[in-house]
Amino acid sequence: MNQPVAAPEVPPQFQTFLAFDFGLKRTGVAVGNRLMRSATPQGTIRAEGDARFVQIAARIREWQPDALVVGVPFHPDGAPHENTRLAQRFARQLHGRFGLTVYPVDERYSTTEALQGGARDADAAAACIILEQFLRSLP
Repeated sequence: MNQPVAAPEVPPQFQTFLAFDFGLKRTGVAVGNRLMRSATPQGTIRAEGDARFVQIAARIREWQPDALVVGVPFHPDGAPHENTRLAQRFARQLHGRFGLTVYPVDERYSTTEALQGGARDADAAAACIILEQFLRSLP
């Protein structure tokens, strides 16, 4: 369903990643590692603005990731839209606030895939799908 992406240049010492499925009201979170190339959903942050970043800071303290991954949505044909711009802005904010490298991942169909898989927390499951897609792309 998702299109393959070129492997990003990720330093080999980067082992643990925290991923986000950004939404204006809800942001799904997942954690995963390079060794197992798998991710685990960590629930959804139901907050906006600064309150969202307070909760993200707590997740970063808890998991101590080497880098972050953010799902960036596109239209099926690959064209950007308003949520593309908002997710890219969110990724820049994460980098600016926490000083961690942020990798964008094309997240087309991740929520649909999560819902089709029967996820009770579709946002966290989508973050998990996004992160596993990223991890599979690493050499």
